[in-house]
Parts: sequence; C-alpha cells; structure tokens
Amino acid sequence: MANRYWVVSLPVQKSASTLWNSLQDQISKHSFDTPLYRFNIPNLRVGTLDSLLALSDDLFKSNTFIEGVSQKIRRQIEELERVSGLESNALTVDGVPIDSYLTRFVWDEAKYPTMSPLREIVDGIHTLVAKIEDDLKVRVAEYNNVRSQLNAINRKQSGSLAVRDLSNMVKPEDIITSEHLVTLLAVVPKYSQKDWLSSYETLTTYVVPRSSKKLYEDNEYALYTVTLFGRVADNFRTSARERGFQIRDFEYSPEAQESRKQELEKLVQDQDSLRSSLLQWCYTSYGEVFSSWMHFCAVRIFAESILRYGLPPCFLACVLSPSTKGEKKVRSILEGLCDSTNSTYWKTEDEGGAMAGLGGDADTYPYVSFTINIA
Repeated sequence: MANRYWVVSLPVQKSASTLWNSLQDQISKHSFDTPLYRFNIPNLRVGTLDSLLALSDDLFKSNTFIEGVSQKIRRQIEELERVSGLESNALTVDGVPIDSYLTRFVWDEAKYPTMSPLREIVDGIHTLVAKIEDDLKVRVAEYNNVRSQLNAINRKQSGSLAVRDLSNMVKPEDIITSEHLVTLLAVVPKYSQKDWLSSYETLTTYVVPRSSKKLYEDNEYALYTVTLFGRVADNFRTSARERGFQIRDFEYSPEAQESRKQELEKLVQDQDSLRSSLLQWCYTSYGEVFSSWMHFCAVRIFAESILRYGLPPCFLACVLSPSTKGEKKVRSILEGLCDSTNSTYWKTEDEGGAMAGLGGDADTYPYVSFTINIA
C-alpha cells in the first residue's frame, strides 16, 4: 500500500474519456510504475463565485486539521497495538482497506446530499471530525489515568528499598508487636551492612541484642529488622539517620495487603478493558474520519477546479501514487496535458511564474494538485 497519493484535476478540452485515455497512455509509456485511478466526483452544487472564493480560503486550513486528526488516531492505534503485542491490522472504511477506498472512491449521497451547499458539506465534515477528536481526547485521558495509577504502583514495587512498597517482603513472623516491644525496618546501604550489624545494638538503649535480621537486598540497599522498646524508637530513628541508615515507617496489616492486591488486580483489568475498547473505537473512528476526509477532498478538488478552469465544471479528477524518483516525470506528463499557453503562468517563482505561492500546495502547477498522506 502506498503512503502518499496525489489528487489532481486536469481541464477537459475535448472529452473526459479522450483526456483519460491520453493520460493512461502517457503514464504507461513514461512512468509505468505509477498507479493511476479515476477520482469520481458527482455534480455538486456550485453556488456563487464569491462563496467559492470564501470556501477556498478555508479548504487548506480544514484539510490540515482533518489530516491531523486522522494521523492522531493512526498513531494511537499503532501504540495500542504495540503495547498489546498485536500485529498491525490493515485500516479500513466499513471493511474496505483505506487505499482501496481512496482509489475507488464513491460519493455517499445519503450522508452528503449533492444538492447541499458546499459550505454546508464542509462544515458538517469539520464538525464531525472535531467531535471525534474530542471523544479521542476523553477516551485517551481515561486510559492514561489508569495507566498512570498502575505505573505508580509498579514503581513502588520495583524501585529501590528506600521508596518501594515493603509489604510483600515482610511476613507476620518478622514483626514483633507487644505492650513494650516494637520491630522497626531499617534500609541500610548495601556496602554499610557490616557497620549496621556492629552498631545497631548501641544506637540507643533498650535494643534487643541480636534481633536484627536481613529480609531482602537489592542493588543499592539491604532491608533489616530490629526489635527494641517502643519508648526509645524515636531516639533510635534519630541515631540511625545520623549513621546513614533509614528507618522506614511500616505497619503490618494483612487486610491492607489484601486490599492493595485487589486494587492492583482491578487496575490491571480496567487497563486491559479500556485499552481493548479504545482500540476498537479507534479502528471505527479512523474509518469514519478517513471517509469524511475523502469526501472533503472531493469538495476541495471540485471547488479548486471551478476556480481554476471556470464554469461549467469540465475537468478530469484522478489519483496517482508516483515513486519519489518518478515525480518529476509525472508532473511533466500532467503539465503536457494542460493548456500549454497557461503553463508558464502557474510555474513556481523560481521558474518565473506569476502565480507562485498562492493558496497552499495547489497553486504551483497549471492544474489542481494536492497531496494526501495516509501514514
């Protein structure tokens, strides 16, 4: 599937079928690797020249917005598929691959009646895409909120002993709690363990001798218990801190542990559920945005062609996907099929043309042309 297409329209001088045959012939002779398709645009309602000019001013801006939303959804799909470990699915519009939908475009009369004013069609498309973008923001924010909560819990469970949750490392038999005795948890720098073992009994009075036991060790710290009289616990904390040992606040509670475990399980389920529903929504919404975008492009090519070639509408619209190295040759073929006396007028400024730089990317050639990036 190509990622970049040109949508162009050429002025018809004799008949559309004659021009189409000439274009096919030229492409097959001089750029045979360039896919070429008709872009079928219905007879839309023209309106006044003033309304077309006013609409033309907004078309480029609106196209940038719609294209941006389609790319946002596409990037979101790619990220969700990657995180889920899924293979990338071919994106579709109602089951039709997007490249096929573009190259075999059919106007949806039920959704966009051709008798509607062009401004009404364009505004309707813009409103629909803006609503989808708003929905995307809300859904992504909800999903990211759950992800952030899970990440915070995982950080607590995988960080260093100085900050991580200790509940999974401490068993009931490690903790002594009585009327007079308490067990504290000390986080000792890994290379200060000898210092801890030789000094903890003397950091304050009333420390139970030989009561320190190592529970866990990571790359930076070791976790030790120490049992002492409750009334000297604050003195012990102060003395330990002065020696570079951190006493972690901890209260053993089986109920709290079970509650945290259930909370974690629920968050994991919520994340999986939200990810799955967001991915399905993105698949559907991408198809909706892409379909709207192609109808928008049809309006754009129609309006620009009338402004360029005049009334009544008499132009041939087509879709091409030239390779990078074949672009210059295809441009030359397209220009050769236009009115040669008009070509110089539309060349780029570097080539001495009078109309260079007007109206975005459509006005640097003697025919209407703009690019669709679908990846």
